[in-house]
Amino acid sequence: MMSKVKKKIKTIRIDLDKCNGCKACEVICASFHATPKYSSNNPARARIRLIRDPLRDVFVPVYAGEYTAAECMGRDKYIINGKEYDECGFCRASCPSRDAFKEPDSGLPLKCDMCEDDPTLEEPMCVQWCLADALIYEEREEEVEEDVKLDDMEVGLKSLVDKYGFEKLIETMARINQK
Repeated sequence: MMSKVKKKIKTIRIDLDKCNGCKACEVICASFHATPKYSSNNPARARIRLIRDPLRDVFVPVYAGEYTAAECMGRDKYIINGKEYDECGFCRASCPSRDAFKEPDSGLPLKCDMCEDDPTLEEPMCVQWCLADALIYEEREEEVEEDVKLDDMEVGLKSLVDKYGFEKLIETMARINQK
């Protein structure tokens, strides 16, 4: 069932001319999302990644978007300052064809949550800690059609089923249940 709803859209605008590749955004994101918070720093847990070519001084921050159950059909190449980049490198989705934006221990998809926390933060941590002011937090209202959404557990289980198959997931759950 679809319905039109006014929704606050939160985004991070990226000014590529200002990004110097310091990776402060990756470090704070990984620390913020550690359990417990700030207890460790594993860059694979960060919801933002820095694509870089240091020889040509190109840095592109990419933050995690929605999960997609299928591989995309696009395999375009981009040429930036004479270097060729694969389209997947700039994609924000967590998908079955690559490991970017997946939880390293479980394989569950990661998505930028704009550091939703209690108490609420004014801006996501990556924006607050960006030393070069290359990340800019923006909010706007849009009228969107909203469908019934899966919760985090359902998205995670669907991701595991897509990757390993339903039977393997059931076997694993049965084995865990016996312990």
